[in-house]
Amino acid sequence: MKKAKLFSLGIVAVAGLTLLGACGNGGKSGSTDSTGGGSADGKTDAAHSVAIVTDIGGVDDRSFNQSAWEGLQAWGKQHDIARGVGGYDYIQSNEASEYTTNVNGAVQNGFKTIFGVGYLLKDSIEEAAAQNPDTQFGIIDDVIEGKDNVVSATFKDNEAAYLAGFAAAYTTKTNKVGFIGGEEGVVIDRFEAGFIKGVEDAAKALGKDIKVDPQYAASFGDPAKGKALAASMYQGGVDVIFHASGGTGAGVFQEAKAINEQLNEADLADKKVWVIGVDSDQQDEGAYKTKDGKEDNFTLASTLKGVGAAVQDISTRALEDKFPGGEHIVYGLKDGGVDITEGYLSDDAKAAIETAKQDVIDGKVEVPEKP
Repeated sequence: MKKAKLFSLGIVAVAGLTLLGACGNGGKSGSTDSTGGGSADGKTDAAHSVAIVTDIGGVDDRSFNQSAWEGLQAWGKQHDIARGVGGYDYIQSNEASEYTTNVNGAVQNGFKTIFGVGYLLKDSIEEAAAQNPDTQFGIIDDVIEGKDNVVSATFKDNEAAYLAGFAAAYTTKTNKVGFIGGEEGVVIDRFEAGFIKGVEDAAKALGKDIKVDPQYAASFGDPAKGKALAASMYQGGVDVIFHASGGTGAGVFQEAKAINEQLNEADLADKKVWVIGVDSDQQDEGAYKTKDGKEDNFTLASTLKGVGAAVQDISTRALEDKFPGGEHIVYGLKDGGVDITEGYLSDDAKAAIETAKQDVIDGKVEVPEKP
């Protein structure tokens, strides 16, 4: 495999894309349709065709998969390519057992470039790439080596999570913060490690002793488990939770909303609980009204991950016959591949985060990848 290299994403533009609800054939795995464009038979005459295969979070997870789908839609619009077989589309996986079937379905439908969105699809993409050397593949959030028809895209999630740690530390009133991960593995390890390091460094600067409670849902698609974990944490005194759990995170937001809706405006200063979003700006998920009718928001900030920009970038290169096969492209804080929103951070928190960000960029702080 060629040496890993950094590439600037222009992540702000992607973060600003409108969030979508479920669309197209979201509940139908292993097939595509032409509801978004194309001819009556679902085929288009595009110069290139691209499909993404999601993990179980789905394209309406307000997070990782949704970002990928938004990026692919932006690519289609940019190049006047219609949705459908022969253009661009997504295939949603409802269970892990569908990954291989869905990737093979994309191959059979003739898509020229096929992305596996998430490290859980690594084995399926690697197998399909070996069996279909003339098809281009991309794996997001993992690395496949030794195949010239596969490009690997990973992100320095630990760097964005480091900034989330500062956000939590500068906001907590109880000096207890939480982390909720989806499934354990090298990717979510980066989120947990970066977050804990950020909390520790910020706590030192503040002269505080802040505890971090890390928990895992063992799923990226279980909102009920996310809600239960969040409830336990909040009941235990945690007042800020950073989630890196895909669709499971919907439950974290549900629990924070349920708690905050029982508070009056006068209670917010001491009793409000917060959520830090992940992968895309999840501010809309935090909107609510207090018990006495005040409109408010509990999404403290969101870490940003340019999944959609990566899909769009690689798809454009493929369209231009410059597919970076065999390469491992790394998207990090220094080149704008990851970041954090300002959200509802205090001025002190924003200033501290800006300094911390520059320290990482300048190499003064090395953020760990493992807890």
